[in-house]
Amino acid sequence: MTNRSLVDSIRDRFATADRILIVSHIRPDGDAVGSLLGLGLSLQARGKIAQMVIDDGVPSSFRHLNGSDSVRNRPEGDFDLCVTLDCSDLMRTGEALTGYGIPDINIDHHATNSKFGRINFVDTQAVSTTEIIIDHLENWGLPINLDIADALLTGLITDTIGFRTANITPKALRMAARMMETGSDLSRLYHQVLLTKSFQALRFWGAGLSTLERDGPMVWTTLTMAERIAAGYGGRDDADLINLMSAIEDAKIWIIFVEQPNGNIKVSWRSQPGIDVSKVAMGFGGGGHPAASGAEISGSIDQVRTDVLQDTFRLINDNHKQIEPNGMKNE
Repeated sequence: MTNRSLVDSIRDRFATADRILIVSHIRPDGDAVGSLLGLGLSLQARGKIAQMVIDDGVPSSFRHLNGSDSVRNRPEGDFDLCVTLDCSDLMRTGEALTGYGIPDINIDHHATNSKFGRINFVDTQAVSTTEIIIDHLENWGLPINLDIADALLTGLITDTIGFRTANITPKALRMAARMMETGSDLSRLYHQVLLTKSFQALRFWGAGLSTLERDGPMVWTTLTMAERIAAGYGGRDDADLINLMSAIEDAKIWIIFVEQPNGNIKVSWRSQPGIDVSKVAMGFGGGGHPAASGAEISGSIDQVRTDVLQDTFRLINDNHKQIEPNGMKNE
């Protein structure tokens, strides 16, 4: 199905559905929340009943966005249409879709997307799922107002870490400008979602920073449940510590191991351009982007860390073998 026919198919499904379930992923980031609110509020503005669901709810760092208080942990009722956003596979929805079967529409930008929906609109050139939504809301016959623009711009800001990731494009910047023209305050949103941190989050950072380890080009740390409780941090993520770690000079890969309440270990990778950590993440049942990926792995922290570091070192070595001493790639 061509991109044009996909857009038309989604427009027709939105036009004919009255009750729409919209779901994004567990441990939601700004793109998950922003795409959920952006599409959900737009459908509601068109007169649809749009129920927005995230298994873990909306993190405190995004609750300033209008509409966030209406996001549920579980769906209620029957629906004509089910849409997933920013999910590379069905497992990423957690328990939010239990009993609802295969989603009708899967909208995402991850290269590792498993195409699990009946209609799969996966644009890997987009820097965020919110970019896809901004680009096509008008084609889908849906409006953009200030609240919608704030949500969508939030996704652009967070998934590009303030428009500074290697995959940033002129198109993404034009999408941001469109949201600003609608009335979104870029400076305010940037400060809210990237610079403002809770006291508890910084205490949690302290635990991770105090146990930083390094071996050559790779840097990693671990965050345990005990450290989360001691810090008073309520989230199940790393409080964006991985983005701070990626500023460490002369490193090529950064990893955080975060112990989860269910006993699994959430692993997040970041890498310099040219090193595709999604290959390692997929080997552990995860996925994401070449330079930013994740996986949730069963096992003890010690065993998971050993396995992940071993496979990631192998990736570094394989990548190094492809480069000759003069810096040219082997043919």
